[in-house]
Amino acid sequence: MATDRVAGDLHELTLAEAAQAIRNGDVSSVELTTHALGRLERHSAALNCTAALYADDALKAARAADDRRANGSDLPALHGVPLAHKDMYYRAGWTCENGSKIRKGHVPEITATAIERLDAAGAIDMARLNMVEFALGITGHNGITGHVRNPWNTNHITGGSSSGSGAAVAARLTYGSLGSDTGGSIRFPAACCGITGIKPTYGRVSRYGAMPLAQSLDCVGPLARTAEDCALMLGAIAGHDDRDPLSNRRGVPDYTAGLSMSVQGIRIAVPANHFYDPVTDEVRAHVEGSLAVLRDAGAEIVEVT
Repeated sequence: MATDRVAGDLHELTLAEAAQAIRNGDVSSVELTTHALGRLERHSAALNCTAALYADDALKAARAADDRRANGSDLPALHGVPLAHKDMYYRAGWTCENGSKIRKGHVPEITATAIERLDAAGAIDMARLNMVEFALGITGHNGITGHVRNPWNTNHITGGSSSGSGAAVAARLTYGSLGSDTGGSIRFPAACCGITGIKPTYGRVSRYGAMPLAQSLDCVGPLARTAEDCALMLGAIAGHDDRDPLSNRRGVPDYTAGLSMSVQGIRIAVPANHFYDPVTDEVRAHVEGSLAVLRDAGAEIVEVT
């Protein structure tokens, strides 16, 4: 049973908090996963964020996670935490449709490296999330599967192409999601939905088993509530993979170690030409406000042309 400290609004926990609660024995993976699946079932239709739920598979994995903890085994970083993934990553036996009718009913025989690594880190995969068709579009609109809606205002866009990931994380339906970024497809939904997303360095995360859009630009990365959550996910999925010929061979650092670092002395370039046009006054004010926060924290803001 969940303790008083975490009972109730389990969906308000961050990924990092959920993982720690499981480690502490304050909540079980089955409880977290059941809660998240219930929210996906109740709220997905309003947002059109989910391509398919895999409740039986998720609960089976959650029970195994709880058994592992009960046995006193060492627990990996994401142990027992329910996540989801953009509908462009292969998982053997699960359908993968890439947001398109052309791929409808396609069931791969392989599993993407990033999915395998999330499994190895203990995460519970619950669902495939909707996306822009073939990941080619920045608004989140999809005329085939329907537009994904922003949970903050369903008349507004989510951004794309990881539209379902942005909406599901923002609506607290999942603690994080695996997305992809070729030209903004993690960063734009993260910005529009008020969450955190990371486009890793090219080659840092293997693209094996992920639908290609532009091989020289595609990046696999996380969307989650906080920078700490994304750091945990990135630490789990990063690393060399022989199956991706452009995979980076550098070792994987502890990304959470950088969370307490200061921005003192860091130089941040801001384009002086075309950066602000066309943007609304509200967007401009928020960008300038963010730059002011960084400047006050010790960063050096440098105009470039």
